[in-house]
Amino acid sequence: MLKPAYLAPDERQLLSRFWQSASGFWRGRQAWRAWLLGALLIATILLRLVIQYALNFWNRDFFNAIGRKDAADLWIQALRFLPLAAASLFLTVLSVWARMTTQRTWRNWLSNHLYDYWLGNDRHTRLRFIAGDSQAPEFRIAEDARLATDLPVDLALGLLNSLLTVITFIGVLWSVGDSLALPLDGVTLVIPGYLVIAVIVYSLLLSGATVLIARHLTRVIEENKRAEAELRSVGTHLRESGEGLALADARKDGRQTIAAALKAVIAIWRIYCWQPMRLTLVTYTSLLVTPVVGLLLCIPKYLAGMMTLGEVVQAAAAFVVVQGAFNWFTDNYAKLAEWASSANRVASLLLALDQVDAAGPGPDAGTGAKLQALPEADTRGPIRGD
Repeated sequence: MLKPAYLAPDERQLLSRFWQSASGFWRGRQAWRAWLLGALLIATILLRLVIQYALNFWNRDFFNAIGRKDAADLWIQALRFLPLAAASLFLTVLSVWARMTTQRTWRNWLSNHLYDYWLGNDRHTRLRFIAGDSQAPEFRIAEDARLATDLPVDLALGLLNSLLTVITFIGVLWSVGDSLALPLDGVTLVIPGYLVIAVIVYSLLLSGATVLIARHLTRVIEENKRAEAELRSVGTHLRESGEGLALADARKDGRQTIAAALKAVIAIWRIYCWQPMRLTLVTYTSLLVTPVVGLLLCIPKYLAGMMTLGEVVQAAAAFVVVQGAFNWFTDNYAKLAEWASSANRVASLLLALDQVDAAGPGPDAGTGAKLQALPEADTRGPIRGD
C-alpha cells in the first residue's frame, strides 16, 4: 500500500494535539490527586517567598549592625537567621518532593495512555502504512513523554515563582532606592524608582539577546532527537536480524547503514553544540555582572549619605532577585525549546495514530507484527546553524 501524501502539521497543531491528550491527567475522576499536589506546590512557593522577603530585610539589619560595629546586635541578627534558614531549607526540600511526585505521576498517566493508544486496536502494526513523522514510537513514549511532562511542571512553577517575586521585590526596590537626582547643565533631573527602571531595561536587553542568538534552538533539538532515534532504530534492527527476530535486507550493508546514521548524529550534534554555548555566554555574563550592576547603582546614594550600608546590600540583593525573576525567559529558553521538541514528537505520534484509525483496517490488521526490512539512515544533509 502506498502511503498517502503527507502534509506536516504546524507547531500550533502539534502542541494542540499534545495538550488534548496530556491534559487528561488534570481532568477526570483521579484528577483530584494532581490538583492536591499542585496546591501543595503553590503553597510552598508562597511560603518560600515570605521567607525570602524576611531574609532580604535581615540582610539590611545585619549589615547595618556591621556598619555600626554593634556586636550585640550582630548576635541578635545571627540568632534571627537560624529559624529563617531552617524554614527555607524545609520548604525547599518539600517543594522538591512535591514537584518530582507530580512529574512522576503525570508521566505514569501519559505513558500508560500512549501505550494503550499505540498497542490498542492493532495500531502498532498498521502504523507503518501511515505517512508522517512517527518513527521509533517506543522511544517517544519512553523518553519524549518523560520530558514533555517533567519540563512543564518545572517551567510553570518557575514562572509562577518569578511573577510573585517581581510583585514582591519591586516594592523593595522602589522604597529603598526611591528616586535618583542627576545634575545636568544646571538642571536637576529626578528619576523616580530608578532601580526599578534599571532592572526592567537590563532584563529586556538580556531577553532580547537570548531570542536573537538562540532562535533556532527548538528546530535544532528536534533534528538532534530525530537523528538519535534513527541511529537507535538501525542498531535495534541489526541486533534483531542477527538474532533471527527480523529479516535482513541483502541489498544493504548493515555497517554502512549504521555508519551513515552515526555520521548524521555527529553532524547535527556539532550544530547543536553552538546553541548552548551561545546561551551560556548570555546567562553566565548575567550571573557575573548583575550583582555588580546592583551595587554600582546604589553607590552614588551611599556616598551621598542617602543610603546606609545595610540598605545598599538590601537593594542590591533585591535587584538580583528581581532581575532573576524577569530573566525567567532567558534562563529557561533551552528548557522551553527542549519541551517543545519533545511535545511535538509525542504529538506527531498521536496524529499518526489518529490517521491509523481514520484510514480503517490495513491489509495486515489482526495478523500481528510483521518483519521489517533494514531501515535506511536518513541521508539528508544536516540543517545549518546560524
